[in-house]
Amino acid sequence: MARKKMVVVRGGRLVDIAKHAAPPADILIEGDTVKEIGRPGLAAPADAEVIDAKGMLMHPGLVNGHTHGHGVLAKGMGDKWTLELLLTAAPWIGGNRTAEDKYLSTFLGAAEMLLKGCTAAYDLTFEFPAPTPEGIAACGQAYADAGMRAVLAPMVADFSFFEVIPGLVDAMPAALRADTERYRLAPRQQTLSAIRKALKAWKFDQDLIKPAVAPTIPHHCSDPFLTGCFRLAREFGAPIQSHVQESKVQVVVGQKLWGLTQTGHLDKLGMLGPDFSVAHGVWLDRDDMRRLADHGSSVVHNPGSNMRLGNGIADTRGMLDLGVNLGVGTDGASCSDNQNMYEAMRLASFASKVRGPDTDRWLSTDEVLIAATEGSAKALGFGDKVGRIAPGYKADIVFLDLAAINWLPLNDATNQIVHTEDGTSVHSVMVGGRMVVRDRKLVGVDLASLVGKVEAARARLAKANAENKKMFERLEGVVNRFCPGLARTPYHIDHFAGGHHDHQH
Repeated sequence: MARKKMVVVRGGRLVDIAKHAAPPADILIEGDTVKEIGRPGLAAPADAEVIDAKGMLMHPGLVNGHTHGHGVLAKGMGDKWTLELLLTAAPWIGGNRTAEDKYLSTFLGAAEMLLKGCTAAYDLTFEFPAPTPEGIAACGQAYADAGMRAVLAPMVADFSFFEVIPGLVDAMPAALRADTERYRLAPRQQTLSAIRKALKAWKFDQDLIKPAVAPTIPHHCSDPFLTGCFRLAREFGAPIQSHVQESKVQVVVGQKLWGLTQTGHLDKLGMLGPDFSVAHGVWLDRDDMRRLADHGSSVVHNPGSNMRLGNGIADTRGMLDLGVNLGVGTDGASCSDNQNMYEAMRLASFASKVRGPDTDRWLSTDEVLIAATEGSAKALGFGDKVGRIAPGYKADIVFLDLAAINWLPLNDATNQIVHTEDGTSVHSVMVGGRMVVRDRKLVGVDLASLVGKVEAARARLAKANAENKKMFERLEGVVNRFCPGLARTPYHIDHFAGGHHDHQH
């Protein structure tokens, strides 16, 4: 067997997250894996490639625990939108996509993440009226071509948004009610069969790009559909992620349907486990958090979109106190407008602090950075090989330029990665021992060509979705009156795991 390529990184400073320090360190990489970390001058084979990291701060590649690659072509298309308005806008901002559009949107998101220090993502991608093996393969190829790790999940349901909000359709004029029929999703079995076909035909190296299943929101799915997704995930060893208790409307609908929280209902169906992750979890109560912790499940915190869509501020301290694995995500570019994990970390820190003046309940920067690396990696199912720079882990390393303005002066590496860095200091990025960003440029990407393709797609999709836009404008007022009214339904939740407060939202 041929000896794996050896690389030695010399002259850099390696962040020690817990100690808030960045001592000088050399890193020896064998193939795609870190073999050894040592003091400057670390012994390496004579033929090892040398990477000069002088003047660089090295940190583990950030891991985006929740995003939507299909949303990247829709960045900036909305402003004062609740989650329910975003769902109403979906046919306009994401409709009529070709396989090439799906590839392009996903590739563009991967490019942005890599340029901003993120080396792996959990991507819930959507196709209407059902997922297709070809569409999923196009998205997987986009990550492979960008050189980024991903967990890629078809985002699926068997009911549309309009069918599952009690009373919403009845509140519409008859003509509008009839128009919503066009948004019905494919029948349950057709969607489950398409997922099975895609999982069976998976062609990507699962160390880099692996499949998952994403029943989008529990109450958008019948129980047979949810359990069908669960069985497929089990059969193919794939993780599951769902948007759970993201908005107050979701909580109220869950109570009306099941007399339970969404988490309680998923638990009853046997879906919780180490391979299950909650996206958002803004409205989890303490019992929900305990259930998730007991099953080894994760919550991916998306503070940017939680605030952007008016959903609230998740009790991340309560989750950590009760033993829930916490990750961090950006959410999709249609509802957070960028794919910047540095911003997501900064907001995660700040959001914990605006909940109240009790500093014991605030997230520390080391907790945030660990959540955005190890915590998210665990949610992706990559926790044993991604999220740390350590022997045996994949060589996913971000190199920050210490001469950049964000790092003058360097006082505390951990604090400054979370609170000061915004992506502009990212000099180079390595994924699995291979440089995918070098000197602030994506390796092997013709940016001018990408710009042209993106603009052509934007113009064509704007024209193709003009009718969907008009439909959204007709629905917007009804949805925006009805759903906030539903959200005013009294609901008691103890947001503080210590039990000191009982808030009614």
